[in-house]
Amino acid sequence: MSRERTLQIVFIIAFLLTALPFFSSAYALILGIVLSLTLGNPFPALTAKYSKQLLKLSVIGLGFGVNFMEVIQTGKSSIGLTFVSITLTILIGTALGKLFRVRDKTSSLISFGTAICGGSAIAAMAPVIQADDNDIAVSLATVFTLNAIALLIFPPLGQALGLSQHQFGVFSALAIHDTSSVVGAAATFGAGALAVGTTVKLTRALWIAPFSLAAGFRSGNAGKATFPLFILGFIAAAVINSYLTQFNPVWHGLYKGAKQMLIMTLFLIGTGLSKKVLAEVGLKPMLQGVVLWLLVSTSTLLAIFTGILG
Repeated sequence: MSRERTLQIVFIIAFLLTALPFFSSAYALILGIVLSLTLGNPFPALTAKYSKQLLKLSVIGLGFGVNFMEVIQTGKSSIGLTFVSITLTILIGTALGKLFRVRDKTSSLISFGTAICGGSAIAAMAPVIQADDNDIAVSLATVFTLNAIALLIFPPLGQALGLSQHQFGVFSALAIHDTSSVVGAAATFGAGALAVGTTVKLTRALWIAPFSLAAGFRSGNAGKATFPLFILGFIAAAVINSYLTQFNPVWHGLYKGAKQMLIMTLFLIGTGLSKKVLAEVGLKPMLQGVVLWLLVSTSTLLAIFTGILG
């Protein structure tokens, strides 16, 4: 049997193992990363494609475990603070990009991805500012690398700091870039953190549309602004879960299935962190991403401990 064939079999077995109940989000991500960096990913195109699709389905399914009124309340109660925090993150990120001499469009994508929701925000903003493939690749690689680190270190950090389930949900939603890593870290911390983190992150992601449109009007490309429709799917699932309560066992089953699907998705996402991706990032964009991430994380913790955030 050829090495390539053997690697494919090992990869498939590892993926199927993540469907077992004892596999956590962190273990799945670590397994994917280790497999990719040591043996390589035999299906790079397929994993890139299906990880995005499975992530969207997982997030929609998680809506069946959320109360719709909580989504509305979260959005209403934090609208002003959310707008200010996103704006400040983008402005500080832009300033850091200039300080570290990062390409303007790469810097904008890293800042926007950090401010709202990582890869989804970058994908929405890229055509608006006419970013090229290099800008997109570098910004995604930067955000992805930090996501992987956050997913591993945030749960034990939250435990060490004595954060409650609610506090950790808020912390992970604001300080971790991508929805997938927020959900993964929050699920590791606890069910309460998962409910809060998912709701806060996805209500925050609603801001992709207005900020993309604003950037589009500034650059003359408003017509290219897009919005991730899976967020609407999450809201629809939350509405169904909240008002068709006679089918609660069905919604609970869909919610549990979505959580396990997310763990399998994180394995696929982990296999995307290849040596090539790490090489593409470069020192300057990574410095911008790390410094901005640390500023956002520490300011979020400060706001939590001082009572500004719940």
